[in-house]
Amino acid sequence: MPAMKKTAKPSLLVTSATLLSFSLALAVTATAPAAAASAADDKPASSPSASPSTSASPSTSTSGTPSATPPADMSTVGGAQLGRAGAQANLGAGAPVLPKDLSARSWIVADAESGDVLASHNAHWRLPPASTLKMLFADTLLPKFPKTQKHKVVSSDLAGIGAGSSMVGIKEDETYSVRDLWLGVFLRSGNDAVHVLSAMNKGVDQTVKDMNAHAEELQALDTNVVSPDGYDEKGQVSSAYDLTLFARSGLQNPDFREYCSTVRANFPGETKKNKKGKKGTKGKTTRESFEIQNTNRLLIGDAGLDAYQGIAGVKNGNTTNAGATFTGVAERDGRVLLVTVMNPEKEEHNEVYKETAKLLDWGFKASGKVSPVGELVPPKSADTDAQSGANASGEAGGSGDGSDSSKSVAAAAKTDGASGVGIALAITGGVLVLLAAGVFLINRRWPLPELMRRRR
Repeated sequence: MPAMKKTAKPSLLVTSATLLSFSLALAVTATAPAAAASAADDKPASSPSASPSTSASPSTSTSGTPSATPPADMSTVGGAQLGRAGAQANLGAGAPVLPKDLSARSWIVADAESGDVLASHNAHWRLPPASTLKMLFADTLLPKFPKTQKHKVVSSDLAGIGAGSSMVGIKEDETYSVRDLWLGVFLRSGNDAVHVLSAMNKGVDQTVKDMNAHAEELQALDTNVVSPDGYDEKGQVSSAYDLTLFARSGLQNPDFREYCSTVRANFPGETKKNKKGKKGTKGKTTRESFEIQNTNRLLIGDAGLDAYQGIAGVKNGNTTNAGATFTGVAERDGRVLLVTVMNPEKEEHNEVYKETAKLLDWGFKASGKVSPVGELVPPKSADTDAQSGANASGEAGGSGDGSDSSKSVAAAAKTDGASGVGIALAITGGVLVLLAAGVFLINRRWPLPELMRRRR
C-alpha cells in the first residue's frame, strides 16, 4: 500500500489568516440553490456493472445509452491513476477504508481548496451527465448578463425543449429578470429557463459552442455538449472529473454560490387583470408569484434522508440514459470537499444522495491521511507561473459586475429566499484580490477565492 504523501502545504485559510495582518480583507456573503433533473424519467436505461472492468468497450452505444463497463483507455488529465478503471485510493496510516456498497458507475472525492483528488472510481468515464451539465451552462453564461437585466419571453425562446423536460413555468409574453431565470435553472432545473437564457445568448447553437469552448478552457476534455440543458442527446457526455471541474469553477462566482444553495424562492407567475376588488382596481393588472423549492435532497432533506451537515450546493440531475447524477460541495472543520456521483446501480429512493453522503463522510475522515490519486487541474489560462494569481480572484466564472470585493456581509445576506439553516455560504473575498499571487505560489494549485463557510 503506498505510503501517505507528506506535505507541508498550509491550507488557504491558514495562509490567508497569516497574511491578513498585513492587508485589508473585505467580506462577501452569498447564498445559493442546487437544482433538479432534466427529464421526468427517474430510472436509468441500463444497469451498470457492479465491478470494474478493463475490457475495451465504448463509453456510449450508438443509441446513446452508456455501456455497462468502463473503457480500457480513459483520460489521464489530472494524473495517471485517474485514468484507471475501478476504485483508486492511496490510504495512509489511520485512513478509513472506502465506503461499502457504493454502486455508482463513477465517482470522485476532491479537496475544493487544494484540488487534491482524495479518491475516485472511473473518474474519466464519459457518461451522460443529465442536469449536472447545467453547472457548465451557468459557469459559461453567468458573467454575460447582469442579474437585474429584464427579458420579455417570445415564443421562439421556448422552441426545441425536449419532451418530458423539467420546467419552472415560464410563460410567453411575460418579463423575467436574469436572476429569476437563474433561480429557475438551479432550483427547478427548468429547461425552459435554460432555453430563454440561451436565446439571450444568440441561441442554443451559439450557447452549445460557448459551453464546449469553456469546457476546453477548463481542461474538461471528457465533455461534449449537444444540448445546453443536459437533456439526453446522442453524443452528449461528461465525466465525474469534468463535472467536479465545472462545480469548482462555478463556485468562484458569488452569484453561482447564491443560486446553488438557495432552498426556496418566489418565482414570477402570470399577469392577470383584476375582475373585481377595491374601488379603482378593477381592470388593472397584477403579477402573481409562486414558490419554487430546491430539489437537492442533501440541501433540503427528504423522507428518510436528513439534510447533510455543511452542505452548500451544487447540482443534481436525472434522465433516462444518465440515471441519477449529483455534484455536492460541503464544509466541515475547515475543509471543503467536492463529491460527484454518477448513475448508482441501486434503484433505492435518493440513492445518489446516500452514496454522496457516504463519500463526503469518508473524505472528511480521510483528509490528511491519504495521498492524492490526482488533482483537479487549473484552467489553461491559469496554468502558468506568469498568471499565478490571475484567477484566484474569481475571474474564471466571476460575477461579471466587479462587485465581489465591495459587498458587505450584511448587504449580501439580504438575498431573497436564501436565509435559514443549511443554505448560506460566507465567503471572505477581497483579501485574495490583494494576496492572490502569494497564495498561489504557496499552494501551486488553483484554489477557490476563499474557503466556503456554512452559516448555521
